Amino acid sequence: MAERSTAAVDVADNSGDQPLTAKAESTADGVAQNPERGTDSDEGQGSEGTGSPGKKATPPELHSGHKLARRYRLEECVTRLDGFSSWRAVDEKLRRAVGVHILPADHARARSVLAAARSSALLGDPRFVQVLDAVEENDLVYVVHEWLPDATELGTLLAAGPLEPHDAYQMVSQVASAMAAAHREGLAHLRLNPNAVLRASTGQWRIRGLAVNAALRGISSDTPQRTDTESIGALLYAALTQRWPYENDAYGLSGLPKEIGLIAPDQVRAGIHRGLSELAMRALVNDGATASRHEAPCTTPEELVKAIGEMPRIRPPEPTFTAPPDYQRTTYQQGTYGRPAARPGVTQPIQPPPPLQSRTGKALKWAVSALLIAALGLGSWQLADALMDHGDKPDDTNKTQTQDGGRKSPRKPLAGKPIAIKGARDFDPFSTDHSEKPDTIGNAYDSSASTYWQTDFYLSPRFGNLKSGVGVILDLGKAQQVGKVTVSFVGETSVELRAASADAGSEPTSFDAYPKAADGSGTTVVLKPNKSLKTQYLLVWLTKLPADGQGQWRGRVADIKVTS
Repeated sequence: MAERSTAAVDVADNSGDQPLTAKAESTADGVAQNPERGTDSDEGQGSEGTGSPGKKATPPELHSGHKLARRYRLEECVTRLDGFSSWRAVDEKLRRAVGVHILPADHARARSVLAAARSSALLGDPRFVQVLDAVEENDLVYVVHEWLPDATELGTLLAAGPLEPHDAYQMVSQVASAMAAAHREGLAHLRLNPNAVLRASTGQWRIRGLAVNAALRGISSDTPQRTDTESIGALLYAALTQRWPYENDAYGLSGLPKEIGLIAPDQVRAGIHRGLSELAMRALVNDGATASRHEAPCTTPEELVKAIGEMPRIRPPEPTFTAPPDYQRTTYQQGTYGRPAARPGVTQPIQPPPPLQSRTGKALKWAVSALLIAALGLGSWQLADALMDHGDKPDDTNKTQTQDGGRKSPRKPLAGKPIAIKGARDFDPFSTDHSEKPDTIGNAYDSSASTYWQTDFYLSPRFGNLKSGVGVILDLGKAQQVGKVTVSFVGETSVELRAASADAGSEPTSFDAYPKAADGSGTTVVLKPNKSLKTQYLLVWLTKLPADGQGQWRGRVADIKVTS
């Protein structure tokens, strides 16, 4: 970020303008009118649709090739409306493409745009398109953000048809969890639509325009969490049905027929996943028009994340493989390499190798015969000698064999005995909810490799830098001597074995109460304590996760066995 960068600047706006969450025009039920219901369309990665115009300001006279701060060269204008413009530009210092929003410094919303950009930059969450710079200079205010050339807008994806259930599940999961994190920091989007959600080539979903897009259009809400949650529900509805869940057409999608109102996605198209259909209706609050009346509507992103976590996991579709062509033997493998090709119609006679007719050949045959006769005689003599010795020895198989002057031969150490696991629970001490998929924890020690307990998904192997790890606490019923713990994973995983003290009267709830006893990594990890270990409570602590093939990382514990 340039030296005018606002990453370290206080996000409070002291200019006297209304803050980002100022009161907006409300509907009859007290909820701010959702801007997503309009028919405006967004263009390009730096663009959004029209909104409520504020004070009209003369847009700056800019053109392709113009440079901002002698660094950002403007390349292509993707939006010009309501006194501001959005551009694709090049950061000549770092040699990368960026997006730039530009408006006059005397624009009615210039102060609020700067405040929104600064607060978004301070969030630093990789699930959002990052604000790189926010500057007021030479009667201009401009906001520089990431440009993702390999990302595709959700609206573009939906032009080809609805998403597969697994893709729709990944989209709503990642967008909901990202918005929940933003609202915990006091930030709202208020402009979530199919053009604000992007899918990268890695499969990760990104959100652009957090706080900034709404500030550019002067949009605010009394209930920002409900507004963003309803927008996420609309995104999921569109992903499942390829229809916009309101009467008006928008973002290249047809709206619903005016005479029938809002109906569940599985009533719009056949074959839609029932759980995702109900989830979309729970997010689209709309005076309680949910698909399942016994399910409470979701009014905040946190509630939506919790509802997604309670759903059964949706597996990705099975990959299709193309059968390889039939195996063709080469001429070298067929034994014709170096031979002249046979003429058509002429059968090549098979020539057997000539026998050993020379004097040297005859001598060689006699030598081989003699060696065979000698070998047969030696083998017969050894067999007879062994049988005679066996007949002379007494039957002492039940006696301890001795060697080296009567000393007993060393016995092999006894194999450890399996220790039954009496119970287990998930252990997530460094999160806000202290919970990590507790419903399937029994799969971690059910002696079946086909089932597993898995963590939530994260955006990096180190839990997205949100925490140091998660784990499973095992209850052995009583304090016992532990020799080793064998953990089977799906994907190469780093893990630590931790254990409570032998005199712990009950299961400790603090991470510090489980000192580290061993560690390792792999798909099947044998954890042997470096010293004698006696305990009732073991902690299998995951520290580094494998990729799940969908642009995320998550741990999967297939089986745990404890041996004395």
